[in-house]
Amino acid sequence: MTKKVPVWLLAIFFIAIVSVAQAQQPTKIPRIGFLGAATPAINAARVEAFQRGLRELGYVEGKSLSIEWRWAEGKFDRLPDLAAELVRLKVEIIVSAGPAVTRPLKEATKTIPIVMAFDTDPVANGFVASLAHPGGNITGLSAVAPELSGKRLELLKETIPKLTRGAIFGTSSQPGNPQALKEIELAAKAFKIQLQSLDILEAKDIEMAFQAARNGRAEAALATNSPVIFSHRNQIADLAIKNRLPVIFPQTEFVEDGGLMSYAPSYTDLFRRAATYIDKILKGRTPSDLPVEQPTKFEFIVNLKAAKQIGLTVPPNVLARADRVIR
Repeated sequence: MTKKVPVWLLAIFFIAIVSVAQAQQPTKIPRIGFLGAATPAINAARVEAFQRGLRELGYVEGKSLSIEWRWAEGKFDRLPDLAAELVRLKVEIIVSAGPAVTRPLKEATKTIPIVMAFDTDPVANGFVASLAHPGGNITGLSAVAPELSGKRLELLKETIPKLTRGAIFGTSSQPGNPQALKEIELAAKAFKIQLQSLDILEAKDIEMAFQAARNGRAEAALATNSPVIFSHRNQIADLAIKNRLPVIFPQTEFVEDGGLMSYAPSYTDLFRRAATYIDKILKGRTPSDLPVEQPTKFEFIVNLKAAKQIGLTVPPNVLARADRVIR
């Protein structure tokens, strides 16, 4: 005789099979986008800092999180298409590598959270309602860039006490540039320095800007935040030495690549901290409720090799203020 299998035993067997099948299903991991205006090589230190920040929070790329990397490679007209591509991929969060990137992302989506790895002035640029209450789908970190521009001119004046004529290398289309110019002009008025503003919209404008600075008898120059200028920092550092023109820069990478001096927030630290926003949003927080944070690390770096090449003696009181001196 065939024995009947109890119904309850069949039910247990069926549940066990379903459980095993479910356990074998691959777990869906969150996917985020990352959009940069330049190239991975130019932003290598910042990208590594961002990845380190994710690892510190327990995220392993390819295992617990995937990243769709997109780079405009200096072709800024590509940014809207790249932003739209990330939106079509339906990534859960998009990281913006700078203000030139944030604007096309803002235009591409009002729903996908956008994390600014840094922005020169997110309120003035129209990206957030306020630092404490962003109010939309954008949050992240501010580099307080306009406020630092006047400080850079002050450091130039201390380095070159007789400075009376200078130049500004900037990009008029860059978000935050008008605010930076206002800060510089206020400082210039206080220090009685005449300044000429030179617009660098693309690579071909760089040599012409140095020529114009020479023609204007500039004794020193400031560079403002700009993806064009940052992407060609080696060329600009070389031209500054060739023209024996002291230039202070808005990022430490310029000095590490041969520039004279920089005063700036630590951008690698900002990119590392951007990972904390990824973590909070993936855990349920909304960008509108996550305040935009300010830099906590600032660095004044002086390159004495560059100073020697242009025949400049950096005063001891200026060197004493430096956080790092490259000899």
